Amino acid sequence: MATRTALICSFVLCFASSVHAQTTNPPPEPIGPLALLSPATTALPGTTAQHHALSVPSLPRVLTLDLTRDANDIWDRIRRGFAMPDLDNDAVQSYQRFYLERPGFLKQVFARGGRYLYHIINEIEARGLPAELALLPMVESSYNPLAYSRARASGLWQFIPSTGRHYKLTQDKWVDERRDVIASTDAALEYLQQIYDMHGDWHLALASYNWGEGSVGRALQRNEDAGLPTEYSHLRMPAETRNYVPKLQALKNIVMNPEQFGFELPYVANRPHFVTVESPVGIDLATAARLAEMPIEEFVALNPAFNRPAITREGYSLVVPADRAEAFEARLQTLAESGPLWRTYRLKRGESLAAVAKRHRLTLSQLRQLNGLGSRSKVAPGHALLVPEGGDPRGALAVTGLIPLKMRLAN
Repeated sequence: MATRTALICSFVLCFASSVHAQTTNPPPEPIGPLALLSPATTALPGTTAQHHALSVPSLPRVLTLDLTRDANDIWDRIRRGFAMPDLDNDAVQSYQRFYLERPGFLKQVFARGGRYLYHIINEIEARGLPAELALLPMVESSYNPLAYSRARASGLWQFIPSTGRHYKLTQDKWVDERRDVIASTDAALEYLQQIYDMHGDWHLALASYNWGEGSVGRALQRNEDAGLPTEYSHLRMPAETRNYVPKLQALKNIVMNPEQFGFELPYVANRPHFVTVESPVGIDLATAARLAEMPIEEFVALNPAFNRPAITREGYSLVVPADRAEAFEARLQTLAESGPLWRTYRLKRGESLAAVAKRHRLTLSQLRQLNGLGSRSKVAPGHALLVPEGGDPRGALAVTGLIPLKMRLAN
């Protein structure tokens, strides 16, 4: 019988020692209510002595991974699945410097991503996709599930409304699955697989994810008609798209060999971080957070898809840390036996919002906030309003404060 030999994979990263001044398109400022940097700190700096001190060594460095042992942590597991061709150009070097000059920001964003990375890498491996895709939400949203762009892109994977609908992500007054970590990850990986199959090239697939497959297809056709190369680096494209792959490559380089850059990745265990639990009807997220013994902010970070602070329909699940699930389910069962805390109320013909608010012991402002209605929003008879049935409006209002009004009104 043949003996089993250890699989040792050597990854050689060779970096040029020269450092260029800057790229034409600095990294975008983080977006969303969980952003960690202000606009004043996000501009890509020019060349200084400090930048040259941060440039990568010119000598090759070899990192050996022993694939016969279990992964030490999530980063070790991700490294083992890197499979995209490397890109090495001036933009990669510039973005590498940008991230490394902000180690606090980098650590906080990677730590925030730790909530989601086990699920993401599990889904990536199940599809046989390259592990670099686990870092893509860092480029897209800084691992902020509430991120919202000027183009109305939302969530970890920054789906615009039309693409989200194409991949069956529900977007209505109650939920926006573009922000749902599980649903959006499934949709994003399906989309990435399809555009890779279309191009047969991961750099072109990533460009398509950022710019649209139609735009990339036209750029490829222009080059082909002109007798020019059709690789990613030769296409004429917007600066944002041209810098998209370099950002991902810079993060890949740092994760691949953080010691080389004097950077310490935050520890993220290679085990499930969360599980889903069936939600009872009529619970608000603030009460659910209390039953899970979690701060509201952390609970919403795991359950960011809700546009309203309470659940009044069947068929929804709540996401909680794996080590809290058993106790949480027991408390939910006890709560469900006492009846719903919230319900929907249909506005009657001729009835005003002020009257509904007074009947349910709310101010008009509170009723509007709970239902994602701006001060000038008009509602027609039959409109479903969220109202308390015994729940505490204060907790629900605290939840609505974590979801920007513009996102709730976008649907």
